[in-house]
Amino acid sequence: MGVWIDTDMGFDDIAAIMVVQSSGLAIDGISLVFGNATLQAVCRNAAGAVAAFGWSMPIHQGRAMPVLGALETAQSILGDNGIPTVGQSLPDAAALPKSDAFAVLCGWLEGAGEKRILALGPLTNIAALCLARPDLAARISDLTWMGGGVTSGNHTASAEFNAFADPEALAIVLSHGLPLRMVDLDACRKVTASPADVLPIRYAGGKNAGLIADLLEGFIGIATRRGRPAMALYDPVAAVAFTSELLGWRHARIDVELHASLTRGRTVVEARAEKVTGFNAHFAETVNAEAAKLAVLEALRREAAL
Repeated sequence: MGVWIDTDMGFDDIAAIMVVQSSGLAIDGISLVFGNATLQAVCRNAAGAVAAFGWSMPIHQGRAMPVLGALETAQSILGDNGIPTVGQSLPDAAALPKSDAFAVLCGWLEGAGEKRILALGPLTNIAALCLARPDLAARISDLTWMGGGVTSGNHTASAEFNAFADPEALAIVLSHGLPLRMVDLDACRKVTASPADVLPIRYAGGKNAGLIADLLEGFIGIATRRGRPAMALYDPVAAVAFTSELLGWRHARIDVELHASLTRGRTVVEARAEKVTGFNAHFAETVNAEAAKLAVLEALRREAAL
């Protein structure tokens, strides 16, 4: 049996999918969700990725809006399509066949075997599953999520983007007792890529070397344009956590702030057992940053060499 990936399909999501593929895990399906951009743009990105990289795994349309509140995307930072570049972009491609992620995900969960999900965007699709089919949600054996922040946010001072975009979804997932492993901002920021890391990919020799290099350089540019020397490899770090033992986990009580205030979407992580009545999740406390970076860049280089 393979795994499932839930994604808002920006460049770091694509890189994360390549990390999973490089690990040898089969991907049974992908569900799309708003986040980096609107769901319409996310679907276009997915179609472009299929055309560019020859993906054969089924891809399904999920939720276009959060559980509650207004739509929030990262387009103000990432551009209209949610994927910055310094040159080449994903190709225009025919729209993917329409299919309902909720129905297909339910069918996948009804099957035998472990049910491992890597979630790379707002948790809206997973929350819908918890509310409508809690019996099937209970079959998830591992939900590894890139999101939250133990010490601070990025979209706001308090909140990481994936948590801020749909905090009610995160609250629903936490309340249903799913085996959540949170790969937060602090963990991801330990694994970074700089402009120099683009060169081995650019000269890898494959048909997509230039495309992958331009997208990676555009992604790194989010940081360098702000005067930082390197960019955190957010979603790929979660993929490394999902496919290896390079991250160390700590049990904790995790809650999310839901009030409409400056702290909306903030994740509160309490790891002291004497301070809470019970733990409900794990967070990535340690990262082998050098090995994780190598795993991500090698996955991209392999794809760029094809």
